[in-house]
Amino acid sequence: MQGKVLIANRGEIAIRIMEACIDLGLDYVVVYTDADRDSEHVQRNRTSGKKQNAWRITRYTDPNDILAVADHTLCTAIHPGYGFFSEDYRFARRVTIRDRPLIFIGPGWEVIKDLGDKINTKRVANQLGIPTIPGTDSPIYNEMEAEEIAQNLFDVQEEQEIKEPSVLVKAAAGGGGMGIEEVNRIEQFRRVYRQIQTYAKRQFGDGGVLIEQQLRDFNHLEVQLVCSRHGERVHFSSRNCTIQSTGRQKRVEAAPGFDNTCFAYDFDAEEVLRKVVDYSLKLANHVKYDNVGTWEWIVSRSGQPYLLEVNTRIQVENDVSARISYLNDQHPNLIREQIRLALGEKMGYSQEDIEFRGASIELRIVAENTQRDFAPWIGTISRFDFPQYEWSAVYTHVPSDRSYPIPSEYDPNLALALVWGDTMDQAKQRAVEFIDQIAIEGKNSSGSEIVTNLPYLKANLDRLLTF
Repeated sequence: MQGKVLIANRGEIAIRIMEACIDLGLDYVVVYTDADRDSEHVQRNRTSGKKQNAWRITRYTDPNDILAVADHTLCTAIHPGYGFFSEDYRFARRVTIRDRPLIFIGPGWEVIKDLGDKINTKRVANQLGIPTIPGTDSPIYNEMEAEEIAQNLFDVQEEQEIKEPSVLVKAAAGGGGMGIEEVNRIEQFRRVYRQIQTYAKRQFGDGGVLIEQQLRDFNHLEVQLVCSRHGERVHFSSRNCTIQSTGRQKRVEAAPGFDNTCFAYDFDAEEVLRKVVDYSLKLANHVKYDNVGTWEWIVSRSGQPYLLEVNTRIQVENDVSARISYLNDQHPNLIREQIRLALGEKMGYSQEDIEFRGASIELRIVAENTQRDFAPWIGTISRFDFPQYEWSAVYTHVPSDRSYPIPSEYDPNLALALVWGDTMDQAKQRAVEFIDQIAIEGKNSSGSEIVTNLPYLKANLDRLLTF
């Protein structure tokens, strides 16, 4: 392959993209901020001299800085990683239609725009007969109409004998958990509706409100799709991301999405997994999805799936799916596939060539105090050692041969640890063994010892894939 990729991200994902480029024979350039100068994604490259391929920028969210580096180094493509510009259709559009166009390693900007709008995604899904969370699929501006919708949602929950019925009132133009309130009784609805509508007008300039049923007892599943610009689309099974921090940040993920050895489900787990995969592919085919993406679902205790959203990017947890997948008897590298397909290659395989077996678990290792609402810990790491097995992998930007000050500007994510086995029980046992052999030491400015979420990860392994 030919080309040069600018990696517009940091940390472990930047390193994984670097390694995928090397595997594909592609040259690459990394960017970094001053706070990240000690990160391995910088230290593994050259920050000066004739062969410089690491360039300092002001911030990762400055498109002018990033594009200036891309032009100066004659890059032909940009990989956004996850976060930052990865789902910003305006950036993707700018990259591809400028005077010196670049390839955006991700789906087309039109697809990012359409699926990045959760209201539009829900509307299209409903048109295709794909189940979504009960409620509105367009903004409501009339109070009486809104109250009638809310009453219907309460009536349905009463019929279903749900113990604590409630609805969510959301600012339609909001995001990231902003502008959402819960209503437990219809008598509260008008007051909350007016409150959210006022907030939405002030914050977003749009008073549109969404009303949805509040779902409580569910598992959070994902379907990993890989698609090409030649109309080829396959899936790499499902994964379960239910164990999350109080801020809805995933901490332990497992694949496949359900396992009968973990819990006695009230439904046919295999049939539910087949449904969410089929629904995901149906929507992907409809919108002509053309790169790597994740379809997020919630599944109720009764086995009813609801499409939550679509992530038009590579995800942190992509390798959980790859570790139960086999192409030519090897685990696929989904970041490598993402780059290769974005640069125009054909897939070269079909669904029939992909085999699924075994189970995998990902542990997100973070410097945080899980006893204090997952508060971040900031300090300097002096020791960072992981065991090495043929059934494990670690992705990290933290060096093991020197001290590393955790930058306060970013979330204190330290590493991703993957373990896999022939069964989910074996994968769990290996995860416990792996955690027990991790050695992380460090102190903060007041001399206190480092705090990580390792005890929390270990304690929650038994909750995997359960209700």
